[in-house]
Amino acid sequence: MDQQTRIEIEAAAFRRLLEHLDSRKDVQNIDLMNLAGFCRNCLGKWYAAAAEERGVELTKEEARETIYGMPYDTWKEKYQQ
Repeated sequence: MDQQTRIEIEAAAFRRLLEHLDSRKDVQNIDLMNLAGFCRNCLGKWYAAAAEERGVELTKEEARETIYGMPYDTWKEKYQQ
């Protein structure tokens, strides 16, 4: 597999993970953290770190919005139990 194809497959898998998490708003971050050792907030931090490594300016809130599909505060109000 060439490098570009690998990147495209990884990106598609990441987008699918975000779709899955979006469809499971009933699963709280604490549940994810307890079971898997990471949560949506971790993904946001990793996303921001990857952007920074590539010289792309991205705030913590912008990264979280990418992961949550909406501003973090809105997600908390609507879905956090």
